[in-house]
Amino acid sequence: MEVEIGIGKSGRRAYGFDDIAIVPSRRTRDPEDVDISWDVDAFKFDLPLVASAMDGVVSPKTAIEVGRLGGLACLNLEGLWTRYEDTDAVFDEIAGLDPEKATRRMQELYQEPIKDELIGARIREIKDAGMRACASLTPQRVEQYAPAVLEAELDILVVQGTVVSAEHVSKDPARQPLNLKKFIREFEIPVIVGGCASYSTALHLMRTGAVGILVGVGPGHACTSRGVLGIGVPQATAIADAAGARIRHLDETGVYVHVIADGGMRTGGDVAKAIACGADAVMIGSPLAGAYEAPGRGYHWGMATFHPSLPRGARVYAGQKGTLEEILTGPAHENDGTLNLFGALRTSMATTGYETVKEFQKAEVMVAPSLQTEGKSLQRSQGIGMGR
Repeated sequence: MEVEIGIGKSGRRAYGFDDIAIVPSRRTRDPEDVDISWDVDAFKFDLPLVASAMDGVVSPKTAIEVGRLGGLACLNLEGLWTRYEDTDAVFDEIAGLDPEKATRRMQELYQEPIKDELIGARIREIKDAGMRACASLTPQRVEQYAPAVLEAELDILVVQGTVVSAEHVSKDPARQPLNLKKFIREFEIPVIVGGCASYSTALHLMRTGAVGILVGVGPGHACTSRGVLGIGVPQATAIADAAGARIRHLDETGVYVHVIADGGMRTGGDVAKAIACGADAVMIGSPLAGAYEAPGRGYHWGMATFHPSLPRGARVYAGQKGTLEEILTGPAHENDGTLNLFGALRTSMATTGYETVKEFQKAEVMVAPSLQTEGKSLQRSQGIGMGR
């Protein structure tokens, strides 16, 4: 149902994770009987997780650890890891910057050229540890660095931008856009593309031959695109719309394309809501930036934070809450839902009676704006639990 914004404009009402609740069903089950694994292309992962391709979150070492814990981590091949051989001093400097100087200095640090040899070295570091290697490139640079990616035997490529479409146009003959469909069809390894936030864009991206799409425009904790550009769709609605596109694409082609919720999740409850809205897996950054092993020293910034002319991100402090293992699979020592994210997903599925992720996508949800506040006045007044 559309809402009238004014005489000349109407629009749909959209919902974020805080606006909805998962409804318990008539059945419950043991958490041990719940299967939260995720299969994409020829790969199987114990956790439906992709760690975000952000420099403060994923390094080759944290990619290896996330893989050991059962997830997949995406390395940014246009980030600091491929610009600097020794990144320790750079991360130390970023962590020590004054807030008012952070963006300008990061723009300068990211002017260092990308080095082809470091692309291969970083991917091989992950592969040599026996883990699946996943990495991201922007549409503008993917053809330039595709040979280096293939030579290093990357397993999964993510073509990622703030918004990625299957029909980018340009009047500049010297700057012709990537033919995404042609590139994906001819590329030798599976490709995930995104972000997107609407039914039509999701459907068009699925038709390129991608094995998965990233859903989310601007929901991340470090992203300022919604303020700078005024664009975005709240995540619960965006995911449900993309899931609807997946059904249509499956009916048309018989091919199942994975929907990956990208951003906007802080707690295990948010992860569960993303799956219940139709996601097959989640891509998270800020929660993992708070890991002791994260390279950002407790700081986190988005992929567009250092854009040379229009930065669309901020360096935010995520703190340091626990190890990657504690954040992903526990045990938790806090009661606010920010630790043991996938133990929470498993328990949410068990409490509502669902055995697999695909079954959980069918869970009933309802609009529940009072979910975060009803009966929580003491927690809110004391700044504990759900009142943080």
